[in-house]
Parts: sequence; C-alpha cells; structure tokens
Amino acid sequence: MAPVPNTQADRRALRRAIPGTALFDGELAQRGFALNAMCYSFNDAANRAAFLADEEGYCRSFGLGSEQRAAVAARDVPAMLAAGGNVYYLAKLAGIFGLNVQDLGALQTGRSVADFKAMLLAARSGVDPALGGLHLGLAARRREHA
Repeated sequence: MAPVPNTQADRRALRRAIPGTALFDGELAQRGFALNAMCYSFNDAANRAAFLADEEGYCRSFGLGSEQRAAVAARDVPAMLAAGGNVYYLAKLAGIFGLNVQDLGALQTGRSVADFKAMLLAARSGVDPALGGLHLGLAARRREHA
C-alpha cells in the first residue's frame, strides 16, 4: 500500500502527477491572472476586435509576460494552461481562433478531437442523471451489474 501524503506539499505533488493536467491552484491562478483577465475581456465584441487588430499591443496592455505572449502568439493552448490560463477563460480566446471547448479538451489531453469526443461518450455511461450528473463510484457500478 502506498504511503498517504502527510504534508500540503506532498498532497499538491500528488495532485500535479495526473498526466496531461495542471492543478489550477492559487499559485497558478496568480501566475495566470493577466492572461485570464485578458481572456475575460473577450466577452465584449469590441475587445475581440481590438485583439485581432493589434494582438501584441492588446497582450501588452494586460501585462502578459513573455511566456504567456509566446503561447498566445503560437496558439499553444497547453502552454497557455501551463502559464496559468484557466480553460474556462481560455475558451473565450479559443473562440477567436475558431476553436471550441472540445478542441481545447483534445489539445489538453493530447488526443484528436474525435478521440476526445469518444472518451467523453464512453465516460457518460458512468454518469447517473439521478445524482445530478455525478459519476457513479466503482462500488455502485458493481452493485448495478450484480
């Protein structure tokens, strides 16, 4: 049996060990504040137009760091996530690039969009609508199929 993590740093390291994910914790939120604030601004059509007219200037106006500006310029969603981007805010920016949330999920998990959609459909079989969409635990699934 694996030892139980006993410090906050151990628990954080364990949560960060999930392949293809970055734990959006306080540290990452602080690092990504400027990027997420910029993405939030895209709720306004005028701001989307301003971004398209002068992308570099728009990024500078929100104080994006060089790592964030490079990720935006490269349209590198995983790099934006690593630079503190929150996927829900990045969806606003992705829309400007012609991407949807399933495209983001595919990029984040390193899958094709078709594979990502298939994964979502397969996962849906473990969801109980009576529980408000919560996934059934393994024990509950075993009881159902017994």
